[in-house]
Formats: sequence, C-alpha cells, structure tokens
Amino acid sequence: MENWRRGRSAFWLIGLGPTVWLVLFFLVPLAIVWLYSFAELRGLVDMEVTGTLDNYARALDPLYLGVFGKSVVFAGLTMVVSLIVGFPVALAIVFAPPRWRPVLLLLVILPFWTNLLIRTYALIAVLRVRGFANFTLEWFWDQSNTLLSLLGLGSYQLLGERFEPLELLYNNTAVIIGLVYVHLPFMVLPLYAALEKLDRSLIEAALDLGASQWRAFLTVVVPLSMPGIVSGAILVFIPALGSFLTPDLLGGTDSQMIANVIERQFKSANDWPFGAALSFLLMYLTFAALALRAVVSRGRGGI
Repeated sequence: MENWRRGRSAFWLIGLGPTVWLVLFFLVPLAIVWLYSFAELRGLVDMEVTGTLDNYARALDPLYLGVFGKSVVFAGLTMVVSLIVGFPVALAIVFAPPRWRPVLLLLVILPFWTNLLIRTYALIAVLRVRGFANFTLEWFWDQSNTLLSLLGLGSYQLLGERFEPLELLYNNTAVIIGLVYVHLPFMVLPLYAALEKLDRSLIEAALDLGASQWRAFLTVVVPLSMPGIVSGAILVFIPALGSFLTPDLLGGTDSQMIANVIERQFKSANDWPFGAALSFLLMYLTFAALALRAVVSRGRGGI
C-alpha cells in the first residue's frame, strides 16, 4: 500500500487512459440515451428534451409490462435450467482426473470462439421440422416399430402411424432452449470456480456420519458452492433478460422479449424517446437484480 501511495502519480497516469475511454464511450453515450428518455418527438427525426415523463408512463402500459414480465420469466427459466444442467457438468469437471480438466473446460468455453449468429443458425438446423432433432426422433420411432414387428407385436406399433415431426422452432420452448444454449457456460464456469475450492474431506465426513450421497450433496456441496450459484445466476439472468438475437431468430410472434420491442422503437418506429425509456426501465430492472444479489450476499455473510 505504501508503494502505491509513493507512486500515486504513476498510478493515475496508468489509469487515465481507461478512465477517459470509459467516460467518453460508455458514460457519455449512456447519459445521452437517458436524456432521450425525457424527450418528445418534433417530427420524424427531430427530438426535444422537455423533461416529460410521458415515455415512462407509456412504458408502464399493461401491454409493455406484459412483455417485461415475459422477459423476466424467460430469463428466470433460463437461469434455473442452466443451473440444473450446469451443476452436474461443473461437478463432473471438478472430480475429473487432473489431466482431463483443461480439456473439459476448453469444451465449455469453445462456443465462445464461434459467432453467436452462426451458433443460433446451427440451432435452427437442429430444431426445425426437418432438422437433426426430428430426424433422430423419427429414427427411434421407426426402430421401435421394427422391433415390435420382430417380436410379433405388430398390433402395438405406436398406433401404426407415421412419425409426425415436432414443432420445436418458433415458439417459447425454442427461445428457452436457445437462451440456455447461449448462456450455459456463464453458469458452469462460476460453479466450477466455487466447487474447485470445496474441501472434499467435508463430504467424506458427512458420508462417514451416515448421510446418504444425496443428503451430503444438499447439506454440504450446495451450501459451500452458493457463491458460484449466486454469481452464475446473475451472469445468466442479466444477459438473458436483455437478449435480442435469440428470440428474434428462434421465437414466434408470441415469443418476443423486451429487447426486441426496444429494437423496433429505435429502427422501425423511429421513436427514440420511447425506446430510450424502455431501455432504462430494463436497466433499472438489471440494477434491481444486482441489488438483490448484494442483499443475498450480505445475508449470507459476504458471499
């Protein structure tokens, strides 16, 4: 600490560049958009900042509140599914042989090396009517019918009908699948970081004292991994809440999230003040999630 105090000028010189960059390219544009939220349209492209709250009042219309609610539900489901899927993955990586851990971690972060748009179109190829998922289900359907025929149970052949492809795309389910697919690594990595520090002797002690593996998992592993769970939940929930590309490409007309509405206000409707108000309501919701995380952390002794 004393070295930093003696070299205070060098410290400020090093931090000057990032600070200027942050102010000019983050805080200033954010402040401009915030001012837009209090503006009124004066023609097709002209705006005047009048301090009006009409944009926020319009954003509280039940129609837009419903979209906000749907976005929160989608983000919450994404968070829960990512936790359910990601916890066993993180646990498997932690308990894997040391030489395999870097490989498994590489597989987790490998999707980040591919553009999100390409990954989303790849998911479309999997979920569409004549996609890989339906091809696989159709193969199992046909094989089951063949097996029943060989066993002399032809009359039980899955109602004797041909396989009907499932509608896996352009609905709410496709959006949740896509959001989990995109954000799952953000859950796995914090869980891995927390579980790696786990004292395995505590698990052994619980088992020696008569606890079942499931009880040891719930009473020892889960509480000790709570920092990773909370961090992963925040890292998944917030980006999923503002997701735009996934619901736009995978969802139907009833699957649009608030980010899609904001995009239309800035582009199609050319209503920047209203789009800015919606954007900052989304940001306030994000701040509320972060505040909730801080409250939970304080209640758990600074997780």
